[in-house]
Amino acid sequence: MTFLANFSDSHFDVKKIRLIMHLRKLGINDTAVLSAVERIPRHAFVDPTMLDKAYDDIALPIGRGQTISQPSVVAMMTQALKVNDRMKVLEIGTGSGYQAAILAKLCRRVYSIERHDELYRGASGILDELKIRNITLKCGDGLKGWSEQKPFDRIIITAAATGKPPYELIEQLAVGGVMVAPIGSTTDDQMVVRFTKHEQVLEAEPLFPVRFVPLLPDIQRNNTARQAVQESQQEEIHYNPHQEVVYS
Repeated sequence: MTFLANFSDSHFDVKKIRLIMHLRKLGINDTAVLSAVERIPRHAFVDPTMLDKAYDDIALPIGRGQTISQPSVVAMMTQALKVNDRMKVLEIGTGSGYQAAILAKLCRRVYSIERHDELYRGASGILDELKIRNITLKCGDGLKGWSEQKPFDRIIITAAATGKPPYELIEQLAVGGVMVAPIGSTTDDQMVVRFTKHEQVLEAEPLFPVRFVPLLPDIQRNNTARQAVQESQQEEIHYNPHQEVVYS
């Protein structure tokens, strides 16, 4: 990456080690997840003016009113997803591409959808430069999923849905599959929930509180973040009223 020309990976080694130790203290004990966090250079996905904060456990702005999630949230959601190297994973909300890169180290293939064209192009460029080849991206409406590639063994949503995930995403999850998503109508009541799909029931297990941007429909190309929020208030997200959600 051109803006990293003066920064080798070794420049960040000490900070990366400290981050891994911090994640262990938080209870992230899946060695595959920790290895993926260690191997993926988070500094490649942050704004060049914020490189000194790349391995701090904080969210950082990436443009279009979006952020790259804090490493602990990425690691906890990834651990909750229970991914293995035979699985096909759908991600809703590519953002910087960091979460997709972590998943790519753990599964067979990642399909990731980003509604902001600018972020989609940015993530595509970074992942290409990192030579991560088992990720397929597209700019589109994440609420509609990726029906051409269903079913998915795992689905991860990186924006907050209200009530439960959209029906289209539930329908594209394989029976026995797992979806991890933040659920909540405001940033003050959001909870990451792990959903397991059964034939007639979507089993829900609340995991930990978070703060995410809302899950919005459609594709955004040139409008501002404020306009996107205003438009989201006019859109109605539809859920399947016939699929029972049972909380464990």
